[in-house]
Amino acid sequence: MSTLRSRSLLVFYLIPILALSVPLISWAQDKVGGTGKLPGQSIVINSDSIEIDNKRKTVVFTGNVDAKREDLFITCERMVLYYHERPTDKTLNKNELKIDKIIATGGVKITRPEGGLATAEQATYYQDGEKVVLTGKPKVTQGNDFVEGTIITLFLRENRSTVEGSGDQKVRAIITPRDVKR
Repeated sequence: MSTLRSRSLLVFYLIPILALSVPLISWAQDKVGGTGKLPGQSIVINSDSIEIDNKRKTVVFTGNVDAKREDLFITCERMVLYYHERPTDKTLNKNELKIDKIIATGGVKITRPEGGLATAEQATYYQDGEKVVLTGKPKVTQGNDFVEGTIITLFLRENRSTVEGSGDQKVRAIITPRDVKR
């Protein structure tokens, strides 16, 4: 009963928030327009519970969180979405929500349809820079290849990443040779 009630509350409260914020969630570059946004893509977030705090401007998803979009799938134990409002029409007193950042924690897994997998204890997505910072034993795997370090930063708009080590922990990468067909 508790799960059914929390899912009902999720739908009741989340639908209006997502309806306003979906156009602002852009985690990949639009190849045609170069705007860094994927128009029309929705994100569906499920969790055991949700807490919306309009005063702090946060939405907290807790327990068995999964977020699905056409181009990626994220699972974690907790996800906090930070937003702010900005006026769109002063005469009608209308505002639109803009996502500042999203922090996913607790066994974070990010998978892509083409087979990529990123894991970490924490992933922080920054809307303005369109980047994801992975910390807490981060590792990115593609097929048999992988890279790990202390901090992995994925620059989504630029389709590039950086991997940093620290102290005694160096960056480690395993790259498997592939057969080249000519």
